[in-house]
Amino acid sequence: MDRNTITGIILMALVFFGFMWLSPKQNDKKDTQTENSAAVQAPEQAPVAADTLSAQELTWLRQNMASAGSAVKLEDGRNAVKIQENGVNLTIVGDSIFGTVEVADGKTVTWKQLASADPYAMTLKEQNAGVQKVREISQRLGKYGRFAQFLEGKQEIVTMENDVLSLQLNSKSGTITRAELKKYDSEYNADETKREKHKVVIFEDGSNSFCFNLPTLQPLETSELYFTPTVVNDTTVRMILEPAPGAYWGFEYTLPKGESYLVTAKVIQKNMTQVLESNNHYLGLNWRQEMRRQEQGRMFEERQSGLYYKFAGGSVEHLSDNKNDREDRQQKLSWIAFKNQFFSTIVVPSRPFATADFSSNVLKGNDYLKNLQADAAVNDYDWSSANPVTFTYFIGPNSYPLLSRLQDEIIPDEDLSFTRLIPLGWSIFRWINTGIVIPVFNFLGKFISNYGIIILLLTLLIKLILFPLTYKSYVSQAKMKFLQPDIKALREKYPGKENALILNQKTMELYRKAGANPMSGCLPMLLQIPILFAVFQFFPSCIQLRGESFLWAHDLAAPDAIISWSGNIPLITNYFGNHISLFCLLMTATNIVYTYINMQNSPQTMPGMKWMMYLMPVFFLVFFNNYAAGLSYYYFLSLLITIIQTYVIRHFIIKEEDVRKAMAENAKKPRKKSGFMARLEEMQRKQQQMLREQQQQQRRGR
Repeated sequence: MDRNTITGIILMALVFFGFMWLSPKQNDKKDTQTENSAAVQAPEQAPVAADTLSAQELTWLRQNMASAGSAVKLEDGRNAVKIQENGVNLTIVGDSIFGTVEVADGKTVTWKQLASADPYAMTLKEQNAGVQKVREISQRLGKYGRFAQFLEGKQEIVTMENDVLSLQLNSKSGTITRAELKKYDSEYNADETKREKHKVVIFEDGSNSFCFNLPTLQPLETSELYFTPTVVNDTTVRMILEPAPGAYWGFEYTLPKGESYLVTAKVIQKNMTQVLESNNHYLGLNWRQEMRRQEQGRMFEERQSGLYYKFAGGSVEHLSDNKNDREDRQQKLSWIAFKNQFFSTIVVPSRPFATADFSSNVLKGNDYLKNLQADAAVNDYDWSSANPVTFTYFIGPNSYPLLSRLQDEIIPDEDLSFTRLIPLGWSIFRWINTGIVIPVFNFLGKFISNYGIIILLLTLLIKLILFPLTYKSYVSQAKMKFLQPDIKALREKYPGKENALILNQKTMELYRKAGANPMSGCLPMLLQIPILFAVFQFFPSCIQLRGESFLWAHDLAAPDAIISWSGNIPLITNYFGNHISLFCLLMTATNIVYTYINMQNSPQTMPGMKWMMYLMPVFFLVFFNNYAAGLSYYYFLSLLITIIQTYVIRHFIIKEEDVRKAMAENAKKPRKKSGFMARLEEMQRKQQQMLREQQQQQRRGR
C-alpha cells in the first residue's frame, strides 16, 4: 500500500474511534434531560414546560428596575441601574439586562441562560425557581418602588433612657418597640406563687406597633422596612431611610435627661417629592397595642382601661370600658391615648389628626386586658417640608399633678385636658377631688411617707370641716330621742286616722318647744354624699396609693385579700371576686354597728324596714370587696369616727334634764308663728275639715 492509502486508513480509524468516544456523552446528556423531565412531570406524567418571563413581564422588570434600582456607573463610564437581592444580581443599561441569578443553593446562571431557558445550564426545576424569584422581585419593586431595598436588612436595637424612662427603638419599623418605667414596679405576676418584683413594662415583644403609611403606588407600611439608626447624642437618635441619592425620610427621636416622660418624634425628610410621585398629601398612623396587665385585681384594672381621645377644642371621649366597641371619627383630634388604670401612652401630633377609626376588644387571657387600635391621618402633609409634623409621646403614670404640668410643655395654646384620663367622677365630684381631696393628699404626702396615716388625717380633716353641721344634727337627734315618751303619749291620746292631723300638729308643737328639727339630720348627710362619691372615684384612681402597704394590706390601690380561692360564687363573683378583703369586712361590721345605733333612735321604724337597713351593709360588702383597700379603709375610718362622735355627744354633751329644762323655758316664751308654719297649720286645718265632711257623708249614706 502506498503512503496515501495508509494515511486514509489512519484518518478513517481516528474518525471512527472519535465518533465512538463522543456518542456516550451525547447519550448521557439526553438521558439527563429525560430524567429531569420525568422528575417535574405531574402524577399523570404530563410534561411541564419551562417557565419564562413574558414580553410584558420583561417590560415591567426593566421599568421597575429603572424606577427602584440603585444607580451605578460601569467601568466603561456608562450609567446603569442595579438590583441585588435574594440571589438576584442584575444590571440594566438601556434596554439590555445582564447579570446572574441564583437558581439553587450555591448554583447561579447568567441572565442570558435564564431568559433563554438553556437546558444545558440548569434543570427544569432550577429554571422555574429562578424565573419565579425574578418575577417576585419585579412585583415587589413595582409595589414598593425605591423602598423595596429596605424590605430586607439587619435588625438593630437602640436604647434611650433617662431617670424615669427606658426605651428601645427597633431599626425594623424605626419606632419605639419597648417602654419601661424605671420608678414603678408591676403588681401583677403571671405566676402567683412567685413574689418577684419587676419594673412596669408598658409594651414589648410586638405587643405595640406604631406604623406609618407612605403613599406609594400601593400604601406602604413602615413596619415592613429596615431603617438605618444613627445615635446623634445622649438624647437624640435618628431612624432614616435613603431611597435615592440625596433623598431621605425618617424620625428624629429626643428623650430629655432627668425625669421626663415625654418623647418627641420629629419627622425629617429631604427631596421626597422626587421619590414619591403621588398627589396624596397625608401621613397615616396605624397604632395597635395589646394592653398588658399591671395590677393584682383584673376587674378594676380592666374597667379603668381603654382608648381615649380629645376633639380639637372640644371634650375628651372614650370607647366602652367593659365591652367590644368601635367608632369612626371624621373630626379633628388633638390626641389619642391608650390608657391603663394607672399608666397611659398618649400620642399628640403638632397638627391635629384629621380623621380616625377606633376599635377596642376585650381579651380573655390573663396577661393582657384589651386589644386597642387607632387608624388616624394627618392631612395637608407637605412632602417638600424638612419637618412637616412632630409627634409627642407621653409614656408614663396617670398622676394628676404630672398630667396637669404637661399642658405647657407640649402645646401651650390649647387646653389638652390630659387630667381627664383620671376618672374623678361627674362635675361636682370632680371639683371636690381636684379642689380639696387631691391638694390635701399631695400636701400631706410631702411630709408623711405612710399613706395609711395620710388617709387617716384626710378623714379627720373632712370630719372636722363638717363637724359644726354634724353637731347640730346630733343635738337634734338626741333631743328627738328624749322626746320619744312624749310622742308615744300623744299617739295614745290621738289614735286613729281621724286624729292624724291633730297628732301632726301636736308633734310639731312638741318639736318646736324642744328646739328639735326632724329634718336637721338630713343636711349633714346631704353634704357628705358628694364627698363619699368623690372619694369613691378618687381612691381607685390614685397612683400614689399603688404599691403602698399599710398594716396587712400590701397594696392600698388593690383589694387587701386575707383569704382567696380559685372557684366562683354564682351570681356575685363578678362583683365579690375570689377573696375576702379585711378592710371591707371591718367597714361592714362598723356599718352594722352604726345602723344599730341609728335604729335605737327610731323605735317606730317598721320591722321590714329594719331588716332592710341591716341588709344594706351586707350589700356593701359584696360591692366593695373587690375595690381598693384604701377606699374601704377610708369608709371604715369615717364610720368609726361618726360612731365615736355620736356616742360622745349623746352621753356626755347632750343630757336629758337640760333638754327638759330648755323645753319648759321655750314653752313660757310667746312664739310668733312663721309664715311657713301658719300656712302649714292652715293647710292641716282644711284637710281636717275635708276629712270630717267625708266622714259625715259616709254616715248619711248608711
